[in-house]
Amino acid sequence: MKFSELALFQGLPADAIDEYVKIGESTAIESVKRFCRAIVEVFGQQYMRSPIANDVARLLHIGEQRGFPGMLGSLDCMHWRWKNCPTTWAGQYAGCSGSPTIILEAVADYDLWIWHAYFGMPGTNNDINVLELSHLFSNLTKGIAPPVHYVIQGNEYDVGYYLTDSIYPKWSTIVQTIHEPQSQKKKYFATKQESCRKDVERAFGVLQSRFAIIAGPSRFLRKEVLHDILTSCIILHNMIIEDERDLNAPIQDAWEGPTPTVEMVVDENYRFEQFLARHKKIKNKDAYFALRNALVEHLWEQRTNHGS
Repeated sequence: MKFSELALFQGLPADAIDEYVKIGESTAIESVKRFCRAIVEVFGQQYMRSPIANDVARLLHIGEQRGFPGMLGSLDCMHWRWKNCPTTWAGQYAGCSGSPTIILEAVADYDLWIWHAYFGMPGTNNDINVLELSHLFSNLTKGIAPPVHYVIQGNEYDVGYYLTDSIYPKWSTIVQTIHEPQSQKKKYFATKQESCRKDVERAFGVLQSRFAIIAGPSRFLRKEVLHDILTSCIILHNMIIEDERDLNAPIQDAWEGPTPTVEMVVDENYRFEQFLARHKKIKNKDAYFALRNALVEHLWEQRTNHGS
């Protein structure tokens, strides 16, 4: 698999080192496909998992240290140019750049671990369209997400949130910056939010710098192959993060709340009503503003207490 590794890390053409590895171009391409598929099959469950209870406890602890209690990471999208996009699909995949692209939605944390990846939407879509179709909040709507508990300004919360830019909708699970802040409190909040939100953008930059195959335009034809390549790069990226980060950093114990389970409810109407209630809670605009205002006050109090 020597060529496959070189192709991922250096983005070499299939016939670049044919004299060295003694294989033809078609064989080299096939080796890359099989290598990526093997990475996904063997390591995908471990390195592409959603956060479990201990992961959530660590993320909440780090978020509170950075001034954002309840933060689970930052959310954004990246476009990967598709050079060999089939002509019949070019129209729906060509976004504002004019070239066909495929979108990756991702959530990254403070040490650039990518916890969520949703890939495959055409480049003509915006971040809101991708969010509506992704599975980011699927466990939350099903009632099986790990427990979250934190307090801001005396108010208790049981749903975590992600930092985003201003294009995203105003949901209770999303915290945006403040556009053109006027007061000192809001200016300070906007500065802190935009600083922490850069985590996901930094993760995209590190991902592309490590794996040149996704830094340049893709030369493969099938979307399934592109999905395997990108997913395998994210898995290898998370492996590197796991090897480098400090796993002995002190964290708070996971909240001893009730463990979420999937209840076997006989009444399907009741189950559906619960699903709708959780879905409505996520998209509660009033809860969004209440949370953001509480964070504005919380950050300002921290700054005042530290005398900065």
